[in-house]
Amino acid sequence: MSLVASVLEARGIATVMLSALPQVSRRLAAPRTLEVPFGLGTPMGPALDRQVQARVMAEALAMTAETAVPLSRPWRG
Repeated sequence: MSLVASVLEARGIATVMLSALPQVSRRLAAPRTLEVPFGLGTPMGPALDRQVQARVMAEALAMTAETAVPLSRPWRG
């Protein structure tokens, strides 16, 4: 996914990857990565927890405005 994100970024489309494995995503140097504390398969948070999912989405969308890439940060919850 980091390769796809890099290609899209080169074409002017901002991307944010959600990562449950920050050590891996840092090595792949995706343009923007939000490190989430949730397990694999649930990057937006627990199923049906709309409040948590909305906060993850809001933070990910806010990262698209940042131009200094690569950027990786932990989710602030």
